[in-house]
Amino acid sequence: MKEKQNSDTIISIRNLAIGYDNTIVQHNINFDVKKGSIFAVMGGSGCGKSTLLKSMIGLLPPITGHYTIKGEDYWEASKQRKTEIAHKFGILFQSGALWSSMTVGENVALPLQLFTSLPSLIIERLVRLKLGLVNMHHTYNLYPSELSGGMKKRCGLARALALDPEILFFDEPSAGLDPITSKRLDDLILGLRDGLKTTIIIVSHELPSLFNIADDGIFLDSYYKKPVAWGSPTSLRDHPPCELVNNFMHRQRYDDHEKKQHAL
Repeated sequence: MKEKQNSDTIISIRNLAIGYDNTIVQHNINFDVKKGSIFAVMGGSGCGKSTLLKSMIGLLPPITGHYTIKGEDYWEASKQRKTEIAHKFGILFQSGALWSSMTVGENVALPLQLFTSLPSLIIERLVRLKLGLVNMHHTYNLYPSELSGGMKKRCGLARALALDPEILFFDEPSAGLDPITSKRLDDLILGLRDGLKTTIIIVSHELPSLFNIADDGIFLDSYYKKPVAWGSPTSLRDHPPCELVNNFMHRQRYDDHEKKQHAL
């Protein structure tokens, strides 16, 4: 089903509730993502960030609500149409999720082999191009076991770019990386956004990275099981709407009994 949508909006979520076996993890989720922006899903551990990501990439149906991409409701679409829409996604999982028995080149080639009818020579050229975009051209014949953590993430990103996605999803991209490698990855993400005009959804609680790259975002809370703030990480840091967000953005402790005293 198509709905009217602002021309600057690529994703719209309305009244979404997500969870498992009717156990709600988050509810009352509402936000829009603009084309070409970097949108952050923020919050502490266990608040439901990854669960929301699973729903957005098509792995977990919502309990209620609507998730539209370019005006089309993803979860109301046919199975075939869901597959077609999902081909517009690129996904970088937390570990890079490279197949250990395949070389980097084979890993990056896999989506092209599965979802296109391109000849092998063209696929090889595209794979080398994608690896070049993330400065990993020299890893073409290497195996994941021969790569550092940061290199695995870059190669995983090359694979996510294989089908020229309109939307990139990142699950904790900076997790486990040292500060310098994390900064390099942040710069790469910004370069992809600016160079390829790709819309990026980033799930993270790594504050330095969020302050550096995100244009907009939503803040989820595990206690209330709903979003409690909207805006860029820097705006939420500088102008927090509540004590909960303020303490998170400034790395301060916020216990459950204190939350009860600051009910929204």
